Amino acid sequence: MPSTFTISDLANEFDITTRSIRFYEEKGLLNPRREGQTRLYGAADRTKLKLILRGKRLGFTLDESRSIIEMYDPDKDNLDQLQTLLAKVREKRQQLTQQLHDIEIMMLDLRDAEEKCLEAMTGKFNQQKQV
Repeated sequence: MPSTFTISDLANEFDITTRSIRFYEEKGLLNPRREGQTRLYGAADRTKLKLILRGKRLGFTLDESRSIIEMYDPDKDNLDQLQTLLAKVREKRQQLTQQLHDIEIMMLDLRDAEEKCLEAMTGKFNQQKQV
């Protein structure tokens, strides 16, 4: 694996736009070095981008991902980072469980409303036939 990557390399690898990568750079999450107009990203930037995108898929905000990524220290066991990540995963799972429950209730309410509309329409149709 190469030790440096261009913005196009990363965009192609992760199937995202170069604009997305520049956005993460503007937010201070990625710090490429520059050679003229060319941005060169190192292995650490590639790993951070991978973690940012994983956090996004998991439903984390950019600030949540940033705080977890910034906790990493290669000289420590990173237990605090792992505990924070675990807490965020559990929190997100709870939120999704609640949303799923809310959606199930909404589906029941919609089904009930649909049935009442159909019954009302059938009743009006039968009344019109009788007249």
